[in-house]
Amino acid sequence: MTPIPKAPKAEEVRLVLPYPLSANRYWRSYVPKGWNRALVAPSDEAKVYKREVARMAKEQGAQPIVGPVEYTLELYPRLPQDWAKRVKKDPLWWDLTVQCIDLDNARKVMLDALAGICFRNDSRIRKDPGEIMVPDGEARCVITFRAYERAHPQAPLFDALDNGSVIRRAAPRGTPQLPAVPF
Repeated sequence: MTPIPKAPKAEEVRLVLPYPLSANRYWRSYVPKGWNRALVAPSDEAKVYKREVARMAKEQGAQPIVGPVEYTLELYPRLPQDWAKRVKKDPLWWDLTVQCIDLDNARKVMLDALAGICFRNDSRIRKDPGEIMVPDGEARCVITFRAYERAHPQAPLFDALDNGSVIRRAAPRGTPQLPAVPF
């Protein structure tokens, strides 16, 4: 029996990129002449953003990862000028009052901008945790890509098969014993 192939080890790629556009500014819908339904396409602003993200990602050494991918997203909102006043008012959760794009929309925009640069397409993404961080200066997005490695909970079964183990099937009472079946 052949062993389960493992994904090739890829270096981790950590990118520091500009803060994403809101999804409302990223996508535009329009009705072309002679059509009776709207089309949705990236806006001109989105195209500029994608070019900038692609340029920065390549400068930081990004290359497409072949196979399944996982990434982590850290979204840093801009530190407001009145942050000290907010901290005095609520020392624990002052950052909840800071204006910030929601995490799900940030994911969509970042993944659209990085498709083909860090991964083939978003159907390859298997794990995507994200977090809105406490503001500490300029707004930015830190995204880390790596090859996804799936844990195989049934790996001991495959090891047993490689060792020539056999599994006996239980027969109902009164029927002859079935021979061992190698797997």
